[in-house]
Amino acid sequence: MNMPHIMKLLFVVMALVLVSPWEGKAGPVNITKDLAKFTVQHGKQQITVQRNQDTRAVIEPDFAKTSRNCPPFCIQSIDTAPGVKTIGELELIQFMTQEVNKGTGLLIDARTPDWHAQGVIPGSINIPYTELTPSLGSNPIETENALKRTGAVQGEGGWDFTKAKKLAIWCNGPWCGQSHAAIQGLVEMKYPADKIFYYRGGMQMWKLFGFPVVPPADEK
Repeated sequence: MNMPHIMKLLFVVMALVLVSPWEGKAGPVNITKDLAKFTVQHGKQQITVQRNQDTRAVIEPDFAKTSRNCPPFCIQSIDTAPGVKTIGELELIQFMTQEVNKGTGLLIDARTPDWHAQGVIPGSINIPYTELTPSLGSNPIETENALKRTGAVQGEGGWDFTKAKKLAIWCNGPWCGQSHAAIQGLVEMKYPADKIFYYRGGMQMWKLFGFPVVPPADEK
């Protein structure tokens, strides 16, 4: 065996040794060990949600940024208001499959309509934070309509939230304050804190895990 051939074999062996034991192995990209996909009601249709199966996929540049001007794009606290629970992706999925699909909960995109129009987490409806913040000057009629969408009932003594739905609220990510503002506005209006859930990861983390983003549902 000549020297060039020996060197080629040596390089092949070195490559096999250095390569990751998982490199090149085809397999599913599940959500969890036992969950590959699920469905959620999105307007009038059912959307199947699963992660991107391309292990080389990356987030588009807008959501891959490490730095944005602060203010306004400052790091948001885990805690939004007393009694409000902050959740991650698996808890959000549980909310989608149980509360949203059963009609007992709403997945709320608290972003402004221009952001909402660019694509949403499946199952979401748009109630912009600007409609839920009386202390920031929200229009009273818009606020009233927004609360009615949650199942709240307006009476002579104020709002009755007895039959109001559970809410999971999100915006663009840990650097986006729109969810915080919406949640604080709801709590100020006496919406039960234990019916509100904050998905802090928002669109950025949803995309990071390779979940699909879909066009807004027809909410009429």
